[in-house]
Amino acid sequence: MKLSNEYAWIIPLCPLVASCCTGSLAFFFPEATAGFRRLCAFFNTFLLATAMFISLALIREQFVNHSIQQYLWVWIPKSDFCLKIGILVDPLTLIMSLLVTTVGVSVMIYSDSYMCHDRGYVRFYAYLSLFTASMSGSVFSPNLVQLYIFWELVGMCSYLLVGFWFARSSAANACQKAFITNRIGDFGLLLGILGIYWTTGSFEISELCDRFVELGEMGFVNPIFANIIALLLLLGPVAKSAQFPLHVWLPDAMEGPTPISALIHAATMVAAGIFLIARIFNFISMLSPAMCVISWVGGVTAFLGATLALAQIDLKKGLAYSTMSQLGYMVSALGIGAYRPALFHLVTHAYSKALLFLGAGSVIHSIEKVVGYSPDKSQNMFSMGGLRRYMPITGTTFLIGTLSLCGIPPLACFWSKDEIITESWLHSPFLGLLASSTASLTAFYMFRIHLLTFEGNFRTSDTYCNEFNNHPLLAENFSFWGESELELSLNQISQSVGSVHYAVAKAKSLLSTYLTDSNESFQVYGGRSLPNPEESGFVMTFSLVALAIPTILVGLVGIDLGGKTTDFNLLPEWWIFPSHFSEVSNYFEVLAKILVNSSGSLGLSILGIILSFKIYIYGQTNLSNNKRDFTASGMVDTSLMSSFGRFIQSWSLNRGYVDYYYDIFSTRSLTSFGKSVANFDRRIIDGFVNTTGAFNFFAGEGIRYGENGRVSHYLFVLLLGIILLIFLVNFPPFP
Repeated sequence: MKLSNEYAWIIPLCPLVASCCTGSLAFFFPEATAGFRRLCAFFNTFLLATAMFISLALIREQFVNHSIQQYLWVWIPKSDFCLKIGILVDPLTLIMSLLVTTVGVSVMIYSDSYMCHDRGYVRFYAYLSLFTASMSGSVFSPNLVQLYIFWELVGMCSYLLVGFWFARSSAANACQKAFITNRIGDFGLLLGILGIYWTTGSFEISELCDRFVELGEMGFVNPIFANIIALLLLLGPVAKSAQFPLHVWLPDAMEGPTPISALIHAATMVAAGIFLIARIFNFISMLSPAMCVISWVGGVTAFLGATLALAQIDLKKGLAYSTMSQLGYMVSALGIGAYRPALFHLVTHAYSKALLFLGAGSVIHSIEKVVGYSPDKSQNMFSMGGLRRYMPITGTTFLIGTLSLCGIPPLACFWSKDEIITESWLHSPFLGLLASSTASLTAFYMFRIHLLTFEGNFRTSDTYCNEFNNHPLLAENFSFWGESELELSLNQISQSVGSVHYAVAKAKSLLSTYLTDSNESFQVYGGRSLPNPEESGFVMTFSLVALAIPTILVGLVGIDLGGKTTDFNLLPEWWIFPSHFSEVSNYFEVLAKILVNSSGSLGLSILGIILSFKIYIYGQTNLSNNKRDFTASGMVDTSLMSSFGRFIQSWSLNRGYVDYYYDIFSTRSLTSFGKSVANFDRRIIDGFVNTTGAFNFFAGEGIRYGENGRVSHYLFVLLLGIILLIFLVNFPPFP
């Protein structure tokens, strides 16, 4: 299928039309829409799939033509100011377009099963289509004004989707936090865009670099001012892509439906910040101070996100901090000039993380059938375990995503992450150390998530929770996560059991602690039957398998068979054209060379995996043998690990204390300032006005009672007043 680039406008238009039609139908005909809800979902998915196939066709044509084209229409025609809108088609645009549409289609198919029982089913699809349309519009924007408009639409859609279940106070607070945090970054982005126009007189992205070079050669641009503009532009991506210190909204965004978490953390909102830096990379690369700041912001964010994920209890929040860490990799790579590896990692991470989040949604969906709807239970990894034998497809695909994110060859993220680590070491030993340390931590916490969720015994048992909660080793051996947080979550589970169930459970525990019948659909725990978790339906598992394929294969895009290296250059010839497929015979030779060159980072990842296995698999094995060694739950019985583990769990569960200091220096300071202004207004401003009014009131009352009706008395007071005025005029008190 041959398709000209001038039809690229269809890609953002398809989801936009779907969103407008679905939203209008749901708003004006809510009762009729309820009967056609599945048809609305199919309509949205079909139009986005159409956009995906158009993206594929344009990518094939782009590989043949190697063209960069703009199609512009005049929007504001003025003699001294002319603003145009249109589309810009280049390799970066098409890569992002394909990424957004493929992940979006998978999420929409998955959401049909995940959200089928939700009352806001149709509204969810309208928001979802608008979200993908906004991101696609920003991708194709040829100038900064059009990009900023779609940028704000992305922020608005994230607000709507994070707060989709707005009746829950936690969701309402989370969407407000995300919205306000992003407004801080977007204000800086707006100032940067205005600074660019004030300097160059143009908003066009294609002219940005050339105009700065020309004006710089003529001495019209102050280098300090140019760096300030670049850093203001950076504020937008720092907020959108959850970079330190504006990352605080990301874990709270998990309050939205899990398919939205997959879309936000993979291909839309957080990817928008990386895309913007890549889009203006030619301009930023001329400014060394700005590049240095970008590289260090990314490096610190990568390491911070990895440490915050180490002891998370909530499954989705652990994956959220993983996203923050991987985005730090991309920003750091752009800061050191590694443009291609950064985009390569953006693509590989997007598919891997979308797979992981949809896998997490499958797990939560299954656990909720066992324990009921409660985020404290259904998302708590301590309430899971052993799910692989009940959910083999989810467990296998989740393991593929985990291995990819850990950087295990030949899966997707290995190729891109190793290239970033290599470039970091070449640029700065300190950045290289941060990147390598983050890789090892990533392997540890990702396998921690996998092992706690899918391996060992199924721990959603009231008897197990009661014994675990009251076990004497709990207080002294607790190391890797907070005892108060875990105790609270387990108490919430145990409180749901009545006194009769508790007495029966204690009686049963004297004979057998755990009675499990794996051949039936129920498990018996202390006299109480609980349904086993079940594999998700075909629609959800289909999306998981569909995303597992690019997670395995998309890394091959970055293999340059001729150069024996990794180099992300759109698509290799052997991938697109079968006539070049003979070059794949060199694949194993290339793989061997890359493995030798990446042995250091690969060794660190394997070390993290081994440590994770030693802590969790060993402890779970002991637990299954009734040895009551709670190592699997983070209780390492060593004095060396105890103090360090307590620090790690405190650091992780308290979010690195960043929110705490924000509360002190921002929230409390603003609250104190507001109270001071209110007190000044009430006591000074209102006090002066009230005092003046009271004085006039009492003066008037005094004069009223002084009236006696005698004209001579009035004349006396009048003459006395005139004499006083004459005296004051002739003898002023202040000469």
